[in-house]
Amino acid sequence: MKYVLGIDIGTTAIKAAVFDENGREQGSHTCEYTLLTPSPVKVELEARTYVNAFKVAVSNAVSKARIGKQEIVSLGISAQGETLFFLDENAEPLRPAIVWMDNRATDEASWIEDQLGRELVHKTTGQVGMSATWPASKILWVKRNEPEVFERTARFVLIEDYFVYLLTGRFVSEDSLLCSTMYWDINTRKYWPQMLDLLGVRESQLPEVCHPGAPVGQVATGAANEFGLSPKTLVCLGALDQACGAIGVGNVRPGIFSESTGAALASVAMAEAPVIDPAGQMPCFASGIPGMYMVHAYSTGGMAIRWFRDAFCASEMDVERTCGLNAYGLIDCVVESVPPGSDGLRVLPHLQGSGPPDTECLAKGAFLNVTLAHSKAHFARGIMEGVSMVLLRMLEATRALGVEVNEIRSLSGGAKSRAWCQIKANASGLPVRTMQTTDVAACLGAAILAGVSAGVWSSVQDTASRFAEYDLEYKPDPQHLPLYEGMLREYKLLMVELSPSFKRAS
Repeated sequence: MKYVLGIDIGTTAIKAAVFDENGREQGSHTCEYTLLTPSPVKVELEARTYVNAFKVAVSNAVSKARIGKQEIVSLGISAQGETLFFLDENAEPLRPAIVWMDNRATDEASWIEDQLGRELVHKTTGQVGMSATWPASKILWVKRNEPEVFERTARFVLIEDYFVYLLTGRFVSEDSLLCSTMYWDINTRKYWPQMLDLLGVRESQLPEVCHPGAPVGQVATGAANEFGLSPKTLVCLGALDQACGAIGVGNVRPGIFSESTGAALASVAMAEAPVIDPAGQMPCFASGIPGMYMVHAYSTGGMAIRWFRDAFCASEMDVERTCGLNAYGLIDCVVESVPPGSDGLRVLPHLQGSGPPDTECLAKGAFLNVTLAHSKAHFARGIMEGVSMVLLRMLEATRALGVEVNEIRSLSGGAKSRAWCQIKANASGLPVRTMQTTDVAACLGAAILAGVSAGVWSSVQDTASRFAEYDLEYKPDPQHLPLYEGMLREYKLLMVELSPSFKRAS
């Protein structure tokens, strides 16, 4: 039996999982960490925190799989996008990594867009315009505000690139992750010289570009000792976490809409050619499958329920620590006790800006129509319904591009919530399906890419379709559709009307 390791480097945790030749998980482990937020718009994390979590996740996953590390044929990495490292000539980090959701570079994003024009940016990158979250904006912010760091930077790398380097000694990246750097051209699938010139960055400071799943090399001896891996294991490029997650739940052909509600909320719909939105709302990415593309939207809305848990659910977390009952499960139970619509409570869940199709990096969270009749349970349901409105906007904008959607496949932590999945089904009018691979979808997607590269499996699409098995299906209740259609109208109106307030509060 051959085994493949998939590692998902997420926003607030790293998860590693070992899979056998039949795609069955043999062991997995998750190691969480807490992001550093020195100001309302800054989100960072030390490189060493990521490295330590990577070690813990990998070693425990291999241990739980009860196999020898030499039995792992290959490994692949699923990674969050836009999280940026600045490395010196010895490949040592010069500062904490700037996490994808960091919004400090709003002025820099505006300046870049003014120089190049939104239309050119969109047509070249597939992204709908400049944002503070994009690495190009982050690089310019560091250049302006930390010039000593910029001058000493020998390499600008994303988080997958960083770990591929630590494992192999090579700086290599792939295009699904590079899509949102804004210095990568979706048409040529190469770096965009005009943007690099504007930033003052040389192509030699960036990784070599390959396609998702490409073999990089075996684990270097020193890395094998540090990370508890075999030097015979082949390291392969993975893909953007949402691209890997889509592969992991079998979203590898047009017609399926996958959504991930974890720290971030994201959606993916596959396309066979680049889809450039004439309305300038929805971005297009290279997918994890070479030669294919995906209409991909994202927002920080999924972080809202974790914020709610940490800020207001101390008793539920105490129960989890003492009795082993999951705090999110307890929240789920009280959500089901509240009627659809949360008795009029409305929530905008944008605690760290909003993404496509309603991109507003300065967006904030808002709770409206609060009365004495509303309880903590109402706020929990209100957050779930608010995030579901963001999902409906993603679905609405995807369909407006002529992209077919017949079903929703849910993954990440939100897929474990029966209450939330049912809300999404009722709000969208579509069946919402969780897969048996939901808990490890991103890890499995990365593993499939690595396994195909190592010859364990023959095709990414065929393998992903074969491994994707339904777990639960949530059917929409049509009686609730008018309620959620009205809620969506309110959501869109509030995003417009509250925009001036968002700006004043920044």
